[in-house]
Amino acid sequence: MKIIISESREEFNGTAADIVRRQIHDKPDSVLGLATGSTPLGLYNLLVCMGIKGDLDFSRIKTFNLDEYKGLSRDHPQSYYHYMYENLFSKINIRDENVNILNGEKADSYRECAEYEKRIKASGGIDLQVLGIGHNGHIGFNEPGTPFDSITDLIDLTDRTIEANSRFFDSPHQVPRQALSMGIKTIMQARNIILLITGGAKARIAAKALRGSITPDVPASVLQLHPFVTVILDKESAAYL
Repeated sequence: MKIIISESREEFNGTAADIVRRQIHDKPDSVLGLATGSTPLGLYNLLVCMGIKGDLDFSRIKTFNLDEYKGLSRDHPQSYYHYMYENLFSKINIRDENVNILNGEKADSYRECAEYEKRIKASGGIDLQVLGIGHNGHIGFNEPGTPFDSITDLIDLTDRTIEANSRFFDSPHQVPRQALSMGIKTIMQARNIILLITGGAKARIAAKALRGSITPDVPASVLQLHPFVTVILDKESAAYL
């Protein structure tokens, strides 16, 4: 595990973007696993800029998103489908048929999850997975206690995750109680992983995940077992390392 502590937000975003840039340059038909939330926004902004300048070509790239809320329509402003097109896909030359995002509107969520696993395998697997971390150590929506051998599935969200995500909704009551998410085993099968962590509120869980015991109680701790993980933190989130 390689740990990089950035001195500024510009350095943080630039370091992450450079890893993605190198991946695409080395393999123009790379399969990328992508995350949502506030943390990767700076990364996506830089990738858009690189695409506009002609430094990156996304025309052969395939993507798989980590997760999606159960029950939200794809045009809902808080759906991750909407997030990805608003912040990245509509601004780069990626082909719509190469974009894969779990569909939270499907009546049979379990079938949707099984089909997603098949599509990942059919693509040849994920070359580079971008991750964030939740306040309780979740990756994707894999909450504490999720078995390390879990694959893409329908997840019940904890009260703490619902509370943390309520800032994006008008009230906590509007936050979906379930989500479809890549499993921990699915994430760990990616060939390379970058974990992005920012803010003092994530400092304690970052220390537990990166330096503590490897336990399902802290789902992100499993990343200590992956051979090719780069963790990028700002100074605030690295306070207890």
